[in-house]
Amino acid sequence: MNRRGFITSLAAGTSALAVGGCAKGNGSDITSDSLGAILPRRMLGRTGEEVTMLGIGGFHVGWTTEKDAEEIIEAAIEGGIRFFDTAEGYAKGVSEERYGKFLTPKYRDKIFLMTKTQAKDAKTTREHLESSLSRMKIDQLDLWQIHSLRSPEDVDSRIADGVLEVVMKAKEEGKVRHIGFTGHSNPEANLRMLERTQDTDPFVTCQMPVNVMDASYHSFTEQVIPKLQERNIGLLAMKTMADGRFFGMKAMPTRGVVWQSEDPAIPARISIRDALHYVWSLPVSVLITGAENASLVREKVDLAKSFTGMSAEQRQDLVARVADLAAAGKTEYYKRPIEA
Repeated sequence: MNRRGFITSLAAGTSALAVGGCAKGNGSDITSDSLGAILPRRMLGRTGEEVTMLGIGGFHVGWTTEKDAEEIIEAAIEGGIRFFDTAEGYAKGVSEERYGKFLTPKYRDKIFLMTKTQAKDAKTTREHLESSLSRMKIDQLDLWQIHSLRSPEDVDSRIADGVLEVVMKAKEEGKVRHIGFTGHSNPEANLRMLERTQDTDPFVTCQMPVNVMDASYHSFTEQVIPKLQERNIGLLAMKTMADGRFFGMKAMPTRGVVWQSEDPAIPARISIRDALHYVWSLPVSVLITGAENASLVREKVDLAKSFTGMSAEQRQDLVARVADLAAAGKTEYYKRPIEA
């Protein structure tokens, strides 16, 4: 199947994710909770759970100021976001600590909360779980993911050293409700994890890059999404603007300017709206966005509310607009293709 045909074929999967079959992803008749209006929701794989189509990424919560972190959380709740992502390693646990201070004490029973472990062995994996629960001041996670798979060999090593066994045991113990995995370096790593677990099929989620450039270079979208759909594994979209490198410049307070481009994707070729609506038009359960302040959260909330769908032709047009940038392999700097 050529790329145009593949992108067209994804449309059916997107509609199926929406609760009640609505292409917009408005979910069931529940449009609010005790905290206020909630964003449209989508099914999370075969879990039977509905999650808001937009989620907050915990990486930025860890490195921005504490005041901004609190405001990000409050803006997210006010905007109808009920999905919160983080990881044990984000800012050496600071992200989880801030969730434990500003999120879970007030909102735990209204949100879907996940974290991740990048541990390489069984002992460290167990330590990460206990530390994460302690920092976030909770007894149970909604989702715990094996984090940042880098290669097929990395997958094999972690399984051999007991990481998967510990993660599955944590679910049996009731310390986590669901388990999944993430990988943003190589589609081959994600495929290897799916291959190694095809008999037991323990995972209900996979978190990976999904963006308008991905289809043109070492594509997770083309290689992994069909496998996830076959097994009804919920797709969590990350790096939807390539970790900010769709823009002409990326800067971080602790590292200065880390990216500059004379030919940025945004706004020269596509808009932020284009970039996010493209992702929501694919079969993703939730788009996880990083935001270092509340205004950026509100911007993404407004874009989620405005989503009404995107045709295969519109998606293909966007892919074509940035295909040459994608082919250079610089914008999606985190990808590490396996050498031939």
